[in-house]
Amino acid sequence: SQCEKDFTCKYNLKLHMRTHTGEKPFQCSYCNKAFSRPGNLRRHQVVHTGEKPFECYHCDLRFSQFSYLQIHIRLHSEKKQYQCNHCDKVFALSNTLKHHIR
Repeated sequence: SQCEKDFTCKYNLKLHMRTHTGEKPFQCSYCNKAFSRPGNLRRHQVVHTGEKPFECYHCDLRFSQFSYLQIHIRLHSEKKQYQCNHCDKVFALSNTLKHHIR
């Protein structure tokens, strides 16, 4: 055993073992970059295809990754939690506040 991780599903163990072996059997057909997990390959391939399957229901903007959509949706929410200490502006994202302060 290379580490103390336990898995109830053999498939998850197989995926985890690739972190120890370095095996990357999922190869991008566009640039030949290889990945250990099929989901990582799919997420990468949108760089080449330009596919944006995740749509904002507020403004119809589309995103290549669900996590990008989640960040964007926070811009529409009332929960703007990052307040500037120098003025009255409040921001939904910490990076936007940092950029504002610069």
